[in-house]
Amino acid sequence: MNINDLRKDYGQGALHDEEALEDPIDLFRAWFEAAQATEDVEVNAMTLATATRSGIPSARIVLLKEIRDGRFIWYTNYESQKGRELAENPHAALIFFWPNAERQVRITGTVSRTSRVDAESYFSVRPRKSQIGAAASAQSRPIESRSALESRFEALVTNLGEAPVACPPHWGGYALQPIHIEFWQGQRSRLHDRLAYDRLESGSWTVTRLQP
Repeated sequence: MNINDLRKDYGQGALHDEEALEDPIDLFRAWFEAAQATEDVEVNAMTLATATRSGIPSARIVLLKEIRDGRFIWYTNYESQKGRELAENPHAALIFFWPNAERQVRITGTVSRTSRVDAESYFSVRPRKSQIGAAASAQSRPIESRSALESRFEALVTNLGEAPVACPPHWGGYALQPIHIEFWQGQRSRLHDRLAYDRLESGSWTVTRLQP
């Protein structure tokens, strides 16, 4: 296989200026709903990019769980690599890519923790085995073997019995307040549509068309 030969010419849709809604969150919701109607799986999957205090980046896929008050919310282990990096540097970037819709959304902003009430509320509706997994795993930390992790999980299952699983103190939510959102629609001949929104101090947004 020659990687250079892997290419696709887009052309399913366009992003016209009149589609630039005043609030980019409204446009994101419309695109998200459209993505749900395609055959894309886990349309709430997003790349989360964080960085250390000195600017060394890292990225991984996480799942969007809510959009509330214009903020994008996900849940994780606060002591994981991403949690440690966000404690040092509370700025992050998100990327959503929906290949069947030939669309991408890039978001940058500042991140803060959600409330403990939010964390416990969401944790309570997770599948029980996911709850136990969150309690069993010291996420991003070394472990001697897969069997050691499974043994820790099974020990918790036994110890808990039928008792509810408490939300671990090191587990909770993050909310990204966007300051920049870019919408990308694939187009033929690589002349893609790009509309970029930037938040003003007043809370309103400006929108600019960018070259592909």
